[in-house]
Amino acid sequence: MALPPGPDGLVLRKAEYEAFKSLFSERLGLALASDTPASLARRLQDRVICHGHKTFAEYMQLLRFSGHALDEWEELQDILTVHETYFWRDEAQLRCFRTEILPMLAEQGRERRRLSIWSAGCSTGEEVYTLAILVHESGLFRDWFVRIYGSDVSKRCVSAARLGVYGQSSFRAMPSDMRKQYFHDRPDGAHVADRIRRYCAFGQVNLAHPDKVRLVGAQDAIVCRNVLIYFDPATRRGVTESFVERLNTGGILVLGHSESLIHVSNALELLALKGDLAYRKPVGSFRSSPEFLKPT
Repeated sequence: MALPPGPDGLVLRKAEYEAFKSLFSERLGLALASDTPASLARRLQDRVICHGHKTFAEYMQLLRFSGHALDEWEELQDILTVHETYFWRDEAQLRCFRTEILPMLAEQGRERRRLSIWSAGCSTGEEVYTLAILVHESGLFRDWFVRIYGSDVSKRCVSAARLGVYGQSSFRAMPSDMRKQYFHDRPDGAHVADRIRRYCAFGQVNLAHPDKVRLVGAQDAIVCRNVLIYFDPATRRGVTESFVERLNTGGILVLGHSESLIHVSNALELLALKGDLAYRKPVGSFRSSPEFLKPT
């Protein structure tokens, strides 16, 4: 069984479709459950043509055995992962982070006076700079060492995040006065102000590879919104285990509203906040507190 040929005569056969899905799960941990054979063929056809191949099978051979496979996997990571993001995405959740989670972290870290936050799957960096603005505006961490680390599987996204220059679409949810305060408009776009940039660092990390995640230091909070939903169940469990390892005792994990750790992990306790739900790495006395509910 095969799809009708695409505009370039390429045909993705059912067996090839299943083989690609298996390969992407193995190498990237991606489930691609929403990709039909037709949509996957559209995603891949430009790469097939770029290499002069006439079939998807030839392209799969390149991915598996070619000496250029590593470079091609870099390209594929960009094609297969979602990079939709903007400043102030999900304002209610960010408001909860600002008013409830940051005060908790300030209280826990008052002796160390260090704050480390990891935005895992940060795309082009808007979330990282949003978190940095929230930390800065809170006024709770003056004279602290503050580091907000953003990582993404895409090298292109990480480069864009480090540049810190954004177009109008990135600001569709950000209050205009906030933009004026923390960005400088220049001919090439809006530049993040240096007083916010100084908190931030970026790197390329494939969350599906535990050895890479272990290079990330200990964290007081991990923000990983709308990322786990794209992983297969085994990878989701592995990524969550890596997060647990990276979190300091009492550290907080923030997921997207469509994500939970039910049937994934019992290592973190559910933290019922006034404005949202999050997860926390248990601290002795916190286990008996009624605001912490262990996932079933």
